[in-house]
Amino acid sequence: MLAARAAMVMPGGNTRTSLWYDPFPLYMASGQGGRLTDVDGHDYRDFLNEFTSGIFGHSPPVLRTALLEAFDRGLSLSSHHALEIELAAEICGRFASIDRLRFTNSGTEASLMAIAAAKLFTGREAIIVAEGGYHGTGITFGHDVPAGSLPHRFVVVPYNDIDALTAAVAEHQSDLAAILIEPMLGAGGCIPGTPAFLSAAQQLCRDQGALFILDEVQTARLAVGGRQSQLGLTPDLTTLGKFFGGGLAFGCFGGRADIMEMFNPRRDNGVAHSGTFNNNSLAMATGLAACRTLLGAETLADLNGKGDRLRERLTACFERHVAPFHVSGLGSIMNIHPHGDAATVAAWRKLLFFDLVERGFYFAPRGLVVLSLVTTDDDIAAFLAAMDSALEARADLFDHVCLDGAVTT
Repeated sequence: MLAARAAMVMPGGNTRTSLWYDPFPLYMASGQGGRLTDVDGHDYRDFLNEFTSGIFGHSPPVLRTALLEAFDRGLSLSSHHALEIELAAEICGRFASIDRLRFTNSGTEASLMAIAAAKLFTGREAIIVAEGGYHGTGITFGHDVPAGSLPHRFVVVPYNDIDALTAAVAEHQSDLAAILIEPMLGAGGCIPGTPAFLSAAQQLCRDQGALFILDEVQTARLAVGGRQSQLGLTPDLTTLGKFFGGGLAFGCFGGRADIMEMFNPRRDNGVAHSGTFNNNSLAMATGLAACRTLLGAETLADLNGKGDRLRERLTACFERHVAPFHVSGLGSIMNIHPHGDAATVAAWRKLLFFDLVERGFYFAPRGLVVLSLVTTDDDIAAFLAAMDSALEARADLFDHVCLDGAVTT
């Protein structure tokens, strides 16, 4: 049994906490298009898609070709090469706020470097973040995890609360380096930031000489220029990751030229930023192929339109069954939320997850649902039918629960 074998060489048999659930997680053997097959031979329609990074589906031919061609040219070149220039140019061309960028290996590293850049550029220490925010391992501000395990001075404020944000800025204005924010909480439940809140964060930074850092690791898929282009935001720094590596490990941070100039190695006092795989040829090649062939404006608009329609139909489904759930999100990223106290929410999440897995659909146990470019209308219709069936089978439980999660007599 793989779970037992894994526990002998990894703590709890796990090396990625987000994949864990009791009694043991599924082990997948392969993926093709929009489908997954586990080691026991069961097939699933993929509605998780690698927590948003799997936007392309599984192994599309164009990325396979780019990967193999890069491999044949040389796996580790130990040098600058043309692919990194081309991918950097593609990303800068998509984001009006990014004059210059540097590559990393993950969104976590991108966040770390953006924070470092803000502190060095401003000479200040405080970083304002949002409750429920997730910017990578050690930069997590959920309700049930220690706030900011990294040695930075984080100030946590409620998301979408302009008054609390304004008060925090006023309290820390003399030492405020940056506000680091997601335009939609990702791991925090796919809660969209209000335009007023995000605009206020940007303006408060401008007023105080602090940097406005927008974490678009997930929301970059909402449009060619990310969520910032939809809301008219101009962050000083942007962090990216996930799918811009074409399915491989990837991250980058970039923004204003004067800020990024700190990392110019031609300068006597240039800030060092190394990483063996920062410009690795495989991720550069697949990322470039993805940008040029798969991530066009019409393609992304179609994908996010599917997501918007799915959320509407899920809402109608929950209302029809008087089920204690609601769904939040933007475009092709969404999260299903049970109602009730902590114990009730945990029980509903587990029940819904296993009910849908049993019906052949794979998404995150925490309720995250993500579409990919190969998710079809038939897939969505089947998902809704499975949800309808699962809720119908649990109707006797809903008779004792109001929509706010309270148990009735």
